[in-house]
Amino acid sequence: MIVFSHANSYSASTYRQLFAGWRAAGHEVAAIEYFGHDAQFPVDRRWSGMTQQLTELIDSLPQPRLWLVGHSMGGYLSLLAAGRRPDRVRGMVLLDSPIVYGWKSGLVSVVKAIGQMDRISPAAVAVRRRDRWPDLGAVHSHFARKPMFARWHPDVLDDYVRHGTEQDPADRSGKGRRLKFRREIEAEIYSTVPHRLVPYLRLHPPGGPVAFIAGTRSREVRQAGLAATQRITQGRISWLEGTHLFPFERPQETVQEVLRWMERLDAVRMLGGQGGSASQQEKSPA
Repeated sequence: MIVFSHANSYSASTYRQLFAGWRAAGHEVAAIEYFGHDAQFPVDRRWSGMTQQLTELIDSLPQPRLWLVGHSMGGYLSLLAAGRRPDRVRGMVLLDSPIVYGWKSGLVSVVKAIGQMDRISPAAVAVRRRDRWPDLGAVHSHFARKPMFARWHPDVLDDYVRHGTEQDPADRSGKGRRLKFRREIEAEIYSTVPHRLVPYLRLHPPGGPVAFIAGTRSREVRQAGLAATQRITQGRISWLEGTHLFPFERPQETVQEVLRWMERLDAVRMLGGQGGSASQQEKSPA
């Protein structure tokens, strides 16, 4: 079974095309629809609440060992949950979730401490994001003309429009739509992103081998670098054409690349653990 965790501001239903592909290959898929919105598991400075929500999902599943797959924020949550339940982890695939370490981690720590994360993260953009439209057609038109969303596969964009929005209770016509993912929660998640994952994983290593798939044009990968990710994955890194949001741009290629890594990670486990080598890394697009 695959336990999938979504990126910030995109609910699990936006990934329906990926889920369909994995299910067609014989895998069950379980996912939290959207993190940060349950009062029992709020956003906090260490993401403890959201990690607990994912951990409880893992605990509820009968399979003894699970695949954890996460995109961006979801990759970090997967690592945090794996540290709590290493015995339940068969392996992990991170989708463009680069690990911040060294001086960059120190910078994030200082900026968080002084409450200025909106200067180095999308938090400030998130709180100003448009979140209401008169009907579904207006939602689709709004996003389809934006360059970022125009790169998405049409079916993924349709899923985002339909399942990433809900009826607007303030609209009397009954047709109005609003984003399900609240802007203030999106901003809070950006403002509290974990910056000490490397020390955490030293104390709480995941129970299975880890692989990483990067977008060739991912700004996030360029900003964070891959030095720490190289160490955590032991060189198990591959690349797909696209930006940080390549799972939405190339859903079928993402499905196949995750399946390919799952097969290879099983081989790693059969050989006796998480060990790998830098020779396993796919060629960088650089």
